Amino acid sequence: MPCACQKNRKQYEVVTESGKVVFTSTSQPTADTVAKRYPNSVVRPQGETASTAAK
Repeated sequence: MPCACQKNRKQYEVVTESGKVVFTSTSQPTADTVAKRYPNSVVRPQGETASTAAK
C-alpha cells in the first residue's frame, strides 16, 4: 500500500508559454527558480488552468 503522507501537500507546476508543464515541485521557491529558465513561463498550483493561475 502506498504512503499517504504526500496526499495533502500542495504542488506547484512550471508551465511554459505554450502550455506545457515542464516541472513540478512541492516547493514554490524551487518552482520559481526553475521558471526563470523558461521565458514567459508561469508557476501555478497543480491542477489549476492558466486563466485561473493568472488571476
